[in-house]
Amino acid sequence: MKTIVVFSAYYYPHLGGIERYIDHMMHKFISKGRNVILVTSNYNNMNEIEMVDGIKIIRLPVFKLFKNRYPIFKMNRKAKYLISKLDNYNIESIIVNTRFHLTSHIGADYGKKRNIPVYLIEHGSNYITLDNKYIDFFANIYERYLTYKIKDKITGFYGVSQAASNWIKEFNIKANGVWYNSIDVDQKLPRKKKHKSINFLYAGRLIKQKGVLNILNAFSELEKKYDNIHLYIAGEGPEFDKYKGKYKSKNISFLGKLNHDKLFEYYAITDIFLYPPLWPEGLPTSILEAGLMKCSVVGTNQGGIKEVIINGKNGLIVKETEKSLLNGMNKLIKNEKLRKELANKLYKDILGKFSWNVTSDAILNDIEGR
Repeated sequence: MKTIVVFSAYYYPHLGGIERYIDHMMHKFISKGRNVILVTSNYNNMNEIEMVDGIKIIRLPVFKLFKNRYPIFKMNRKAKYLISKLDNYNIESIIVNTRFHLTSHIGADYGKKRNIPVYLIEHGSNYITLDNKYIDFFANIYERYLTYKIKDKITGFYGVSQAASNWIKEFNIKANGVWYNSIDVDQKLPRKKKHKSINFLYAGRLIKQKGVLNILNAFSELEKKYDNIHLYIAGEGPEFDKYKGKYKSKNISFLGKLNHDKLFEYYAITDIFLYPPLWPEGLPTSILEAGLMKCSVVGTNQGGIKEVIINGKNGLIVKETEKSLLNGMNKLIKNEKLRKELANKLYKDILGKFSWNVTSDAILNDIEGR
């Protein structure tokens, strides 16, 4: 059986876009007859080696510092022993995620030494920002250094969107293609539920770059005009307490972090999904989830969003301002027919282009040379 090894800084229960991406990818590989091994960080004192849903997981030891944001590995005897377990398998290819996570460098080094092809997936479309220009300056230098160290060890570079593939030109890297962020269209979904109000939903981290403040301010203006609207905010982040403390309207609900099933229950009562980041991203999974649940979507022209949402055709693209977002929200509040038309078109587009059935075949075709 062909074995594919995936390296990722984190995996469940740590939840984020990369974790969701690799989880779907690995399970599709298994369903198509491949053996899958995941090498990740042991950031929370879990089992060093275990089988979970058909995936063999190897967790490497990390230092306590930054372990929940940026794992730094203890390359001690135990780590080397755990990595050596991979030698027991006939590994056909290795997939690593992001240039700047150290798991990618461990995976690239392992593949280089054993002449195994290594493929890197780019999940972003700009430098990471921490909202501090001084820290960002040095972080960008560090990212460029790590990119220089890894790029000659990589067989092929792929982005989760065309924007992500284009972004790595910044580092004099030409991407080999796009492995789109996708969604499992075969999963069991809740039915859309009837509701009296027009419901908005945001799902993601509560950080400034996501444009959540624009959502809250725009909604606060709209609720002065409409008495039948409600906003749900799903997710955690450094701005959670600040936003929840300031926006106390009975029409705004802060839901905190939700698991997959609970989040989909809210998609089932959502009319309009909002995702207006101020900063480029790869291709947000939540937009695909909302589209699969037949919500109309309002987004900004950032990163891979514009590859999913075509303004006026299957959603709305607005500028990164409160006023522009407000106008887009207002347009959909007033026009139920348009909401449904955009939602239905987006649903069809996701089935045709952003399904894991399609993307997993594309990945296997590329790494197996068919």
